[in-house]
Amino acid sequence: MVIGGKAYIVVTGAAGFIGSCLVELLNQRGYKDLILVDEFNRADKNPNLEGKDYMAQVERDTFFDWLSEFRPAVSAFYHIGARTDTTEFDYSVHERLNVEYSKKVWQYCSTYAVPLVYASSAATYGAGEKGYDDRHDVVGELKPLNAYGVSKNEFDKWALKQSATPPFWAGLKFFNVYGPNEYHKGRMASVIYHSFNQIKKDGVVKLFKSHRPDFKDGQQLRDFVYVKDVIDVCYWLMQHRPASGLYNLGTAKARSFEDLVKATFAGLDLSPNIQYIDMPLDIRDKYQYFTEANMGKLRAAGYTAPFHTLEQGVDDYVRHYLSKGTFL
Repeated sequence: MVIGGKAYIVVTGAAGFIGSCLVELLNQRGYKDLILVDEFNRADKNPNLEGKDYMAQVERDTFFDWLSEFRPAVSAFYHIGARTDTTEFDYSVHERLNVEYSKKVWQYCSTYAVPLVYASSAATYGAGEKGYDDRHDVVGELKPLNAYGVSKNEFDKWALKQSATPPFWAGLKFFNVYGPNEYHKGRMASVIYHSFNQIKKDGVVKLFKSHRPDFKDGQQLRDFVYVKDVIDVCYWLMQHRPASGLYNLGTAKARSFEDLVKATFAGLDLSPNIQYIDMPLDIRDKYQYFTEANMGKLRAAGYTAPFHTLEQGVDDYVRHYLSKGTFL
C-alpha cells in the first residue's frame, strides 16, 4: 500500500450506523479517498459498507500504529466511533473507548493540524436538570444517568480544557438518531426499527409504561433526529468551520414515543395498535423522560437547512429502507 500525494478523510465507526451513512454522503459529494476505522470482524455490519468507495479499512485497535507507519496526509477527521451501549454498566469499557481513545484522536489532530468533528451525545445532559443548552459553562455541572453518558461528558470536559487543539473542532451532542444502516444494533437500535419489526411480526407495538406521575404512558418525550440530517450537519461543519466547540444536534422539537409509533404505522399504511409494558428495572432509574435540543448555537453559526419532521423522517425510513431491507 502506498500512501502519499493525496489528502485523506478519516472516519471512525465507519462500519456502524452513523459512520456508514456519513461515508455514503462523502462518496456522493465526490470524496473517495477515505480511511475507514472500525472493528471489521462483525458480519452483520458488512452490508453497511457494500458499494461504498474508500481507500483503506483499518482496525480500530491498530489504527494509531498504522498512522505512524504510513503517515497519510489527512485533511479531515470524523471521529464517530464509540461504545454506545447505554446498558453497559462497566465504566472501564466506556473510559477506554470513549475517553482515552478520543484523547488520542484529539492529540493526533492537534499535532498534525487536522480539523476534527467528533460524536458527543445528549446522554451527557442526564435528566436535564441543567436544561439542554450546549453552553460550555454548564458542561462541568452535568449529571449523566449512565456510564456511556459519563464517558462522553468526561471527554467533552477534557477537550474544553485543552490549550493544544485542532485548527477547528466540533463535538456534536447527538440526540435520538434514527434511520437506515442500524440493522446491526440489536437492543440499541431506534424505537422505529423495533416498532417496524413488531408490527410485521405481531401487528402491535409495545411501548414502556411511564413510571413517573407527570408523564402518561407513551408520552415520554425525546428529540428524534433523522440520520440524513445528522450527516448533513457533520459535512457542513467541516466545510464551513465556524467557531470551535460543542454543538447540539437535534431538531429542537421534542415528540412523544406514541407519535413516533403512530408515524411508523402510517409508513406501513396501517392503523396504530399500541400496548404498554413495564420498563425493565435495569434502566428504570436511568431513563430520560424528556430531551429537546436547543439548536440556537448551530443556527447562529450559519446552518440554515431545515430538519425532517418526525413524520417526514419516519416515513422515508419505513418506506424506502425498512420495508425494502435496503441501506443508505
